[in-house]
Amino acid sequence: MTNTANSRSWYEERIAYLREFMTEERRETLERVLRMRTRYMTILTENTFHPQNASALVRHCEAFGVQDLHTVETRCKFNPNLNIVRGTDKWIELVRHESTTEALRSLKAEGYRIVATTPHRESCTPETFDVTKGKFVLVFGTEHAGISEEVMQEADEFLRIPMCGMVESLNVSASAAILIYQLSERMRQQVPQAEWQLPDEAYLETLYRWSFSSVRDAAGVLGRRFPESEK
Repeated sequence: MTNTANSRSWYEERIAYLREFMTEERRETLERVLRMRTRYMTILTENTFHPQNASALVRHCEAFGVQDLHTVETRCKFNPNLNIVRGTDKWIELVRHESTTEALRSLKAEGYRIVATTPHRESCTPETFDVTKGKFVLVFGTEHAGISEEVMQEADEFLRIPMCGMVESLNVSASAAILIYQLSERMRQQVPQAEWQLPDEAYLETLYRWSFSSVRDAAGVLGRRFPESEK
């Protein structure tokens, strides 16, 4: 796979062969779901220490079509409960970063706006946040303490969920569910499809990985069809 054309052909051949070992319903489901996947918006979470919250973040991303979930684990490991995620983790990509500094630098280099979620800044709400200005990453802080001071300083924008009761804020799981749902829906309605959908190469790479995960003994199946190239 020395160039894009060869890479595309490599994936297409193997996807086509793996399709022969799946039902039509399964094939259609993979393609339908993947057409809704996005990297236009993504998530970064700092030191989420409750397994149930980590699990919820994985499920929220998968349910609402956010393909990547970035984590910083300098104080505690991001450790979803397998009984809660129930396999949804294999449909998204977990990107672990060494530090908040490295995560923010990497995401900014990819063109993402850093959007800190916090109830302590008067800024955008889910209704007023401009999804059309370009790619963005929603940053969620650790339970209780919230986002770090570094994120506060480096953020391009701030996002809060307005409250009308005595409660000042929701926990990270509930906040993430509201924001990921509302903003992913607004993104698909207001941003051109060509901007928020996965580009062709990423689409093929992901479809190959999903197809591989959907076929029993996929490595053996491919090895029999492509014996030389799979070594």
